[in-house]
Amino acid sequence: MSHDHACTDPLHHVHDADAFVSEVERVCDKRGLRLTPIRAHALRLIADAERPVKAYELLDLMKATHDAAAPPTVYRALDFLFEHGFIHKLTSINAFVGCHHPGGEQHAVPFLICDRCHSATELEDRQVVESLDIRARALGFVPQAQTLEVHGLCAECAKAG
Repeated sequence: MSHDHACTDPLHHVHDADAFVSEVERVCDKRGLRLTPIRAHALRLIADAERPVKAYELLDLMKATHDAAAPPTVYRALDFLFEHGFIHKLTSINAFVGCHHPGGEQHAVPFLICDRCHSATELEDRQVVESLDIRARALGFVPQAQTLEVHGLCAECAKAG
């Protein structure tokens, strides 16, 4: 059983908000991408969040410090961050989280989403992703993208009853 969480290279697997933002900045410089102040601010807010952030919540947070934070501006920033693999979109709850591998290639990551506290945890188990891919191909299906979102209760919420 191969698990991605065994990764020890901080440039490829980051949980700390400051390290995450620094890694995205480094990757943007390396790839020749422009991390505008609005994009950087959106990234910082997502990185600092304790849970997935919805676009309208991000807009409200950004309006507090950026007068130009109109819905199209925020959505363009989110599109940029998502397109380049710096954030993940959790479609079932229409929210965004930072990617723990912002310098790597885009990848599919299963998420465990708590329906009570709204936390989202990257499962970081390649075997789950590979198993779904293999099963789909066995049926003649050619997967192009994969998002697996599992809903339930996190350990803390389950203990609380």
